[in-house]
Amino acid sequence: MNKLNIQSLETEIIKALRTVYDPEIPVNIYDLGLIYKIFIDDNANVKIDMTLTAPGCPVAQTFPGVVEAAVRSVEGVTEATVELVWEPPWTQENMSEAAKLQLGLI
Repeated sequence: MNKLNIQSLETEIIKALRTVYDPEIPVNIYDLGLIYKIFIDDNANVKIDMTLTAPGCPVAQTFPGVVEAAVRSVEGVTEATVELVWEPPWTQENMSEAAKLQLGLI
């Protein structure tokens, strides 16, 4: 897979991530800043490092599967895995301007 195709696939993956909402905050997980890294290999296998707003989040066990399913739904993705990471901890600084505006933080 060439660099242009990987960039195009990443754009579509981000669109899919924007359809997944945090269950406690009415903002999608991408704009909320929960996605730390998207890695796409030459075979269109996708690995995502993501965090949650708090380590004790009640959806910590099931939410990665929801995110994986959204990414797998993107045409061209071969496989998707999501790893929960806790470093660095999530803060409001991770949020996009649009998310902050939506939540009345700016």
